Amino acid sequence: MKNALRLCSWGLLTLLAFGCYKIKGHYGGPKIFDPLTRALQPQDVALPAGYSITPVAANLTYPTGITFDEQGTAYVTESGYAYGEVWLPPKLLRLNPDGTTTQIAAGDKNGPWTGATYHNGFFYVSEGGQLEGGRILKISRTGEITRLVENLPSLGDHHTDAPVVGQDGYLYFGQGTATNSGVVGTDNYHYGWLKRNPAFHDIPCKDITLTGQNFTTYNPLTEDDKDEVTTGAYLPFGTASTPNQTIKGAIPCSGAIFRVPVQGGPLELVAWGLRNPFGLAFSPSHQLYVTDNGYDTRGSRPGYGTGDVLWAVQPGHWYGWPDFAAGQPMASDDYKTPHDDPKFLLARHPGTPPKPAAILGVHSSSNGLDFSRSASFGHVGEAFIAQFGDMTPEVGHAYGPVGFKVVRVNPMNGVVEDFAVNKSKTNGPASMMKNGGLERPIAVKFNPAGTELYVVDFGIMPMTEQGPAPKQQTGVVWKITKTAAK
Repeated sequence: MKNALRLCSWGLLTLLAFGCYKIKGHYGGPKIFDPLTRALQPQDVALPAGYSITPVAANLTYPTGITFDEQGTAYVTESGYAYGEVWLPPKLLRLNPDGTTTQIAAGDKNGPWTGATYHNGFFYVSEGGQLEGGRILKISRTGEITRLVENLPSLGDHHTDAPVVGQDGYLYFGQGTATNSGVVGTDNYHYGWLKRNPAFHDIPCKDITLTGQNFTTYNPLTEDDKDEVTTGAYLPFGTASTPNQTIKGAIPCSGAIFRVPVQGGPLELVAWGLRNPFGLAFSPSHQLYVTDNGYDTRGSRPGYGTGDVLWAVQPGHWYGWPDFAAGQPMASDDYKTPHDDPKFLLARHPGTPPKPAAILGVHSSSNGLDFSRSASFGHVGEAFIAQFGDMTPEVGHAYGPVGFKVVRVNPMNGVVEDFAVNKSKTNGPASMMKNGGLERPIAVKFNPAGTELYVVDFGIMPMTEQGPAPKQQTGVVWKITKTAAK
């Protein structure tokens, strides 16, 4: 496939000054995961006046999260698993002052470890559970691991996501969905998990009633290229639904936020109807916020043009997945693909989705977030969000690279502004821009004093014709500080 597809249509001629537009395609070489040497040049990152950035740790392999103990020492999780079906032991590492790391704990190949939080002498790590199901791990400072929560439905597209501890003594975490939009399809085979777990599917948190809409595709699980199967929502691949069919809810379920006492106990549902609630953080006023990754243009029921969302979490609410995006119905021209209008899957909706706090870039993969709490850094009460960047064309097409930066969001009015972004005429990761700036920011975290913002950069991950090719030992932790008055 060529690096870009050039399309012209009469409907776009007026919009784009009677010219063609360019759709971004693959930009990587072969699908290999070998380490690369990565140039780190802080001067290639644009920041607001009065701020500076510097790398504090490098040569990490798929870092995903960062947390701090009482002394302000930083600890980083290495995922162990990455899209592209690469498997390594996940790790919890201490960052030393000289930029080296010391291993605190390592897990089995049941990653990805998507993040960690520290509380009262223990680390709480979210284990994505691609092979054996999701878990929340409790890890002592000396590396002993116990399972606080296990058997979470994480065998599909999305995983058990980064935890945070609230003032109420509960640990909160997100659980992503198995599929893009409620229906298991051939895209899930290409992601790798359908072959491993052909019976896996999304699980509602409460009883739902289906419209009976079904989708027919070829069957990649057989060697017969003429074999076709029909699949309904919330059902295994090849199982059709019927009108007004009831699907029983269960806990744990897909696409939800849960909480559990930090000492262990029963799992409690906080909110549901989310697609991939990746990043959780409490604001200075103790309001819980979550970043939620929007639909991709892939699979049996693709959505088009759905941005990522920042939600203010209201306990007990349903946020609209799989029939709404950013509070708006998917069954509308706003999200129509060239193939079909994504019709409702649910005959009756559990509620009315609330209004988002902010809508972020389509395919930006807006992930980890944290709030400024210190006037010494500035922007108190605003959210800083790491945007991993698009994975086109696997998730759909984009007119140019989206994300690959850190943005600042005012949750009161939804205004989104760039905060840390590569210096270039066009947007994109450093490896594509041929500079030494940011690649794929996946998490941000302020130090305990609130004076420094740490950015976890997953590393180089080009999208090849064979799929994602994340490069080992290219992950970085950056530190942003305010150096002068604005």
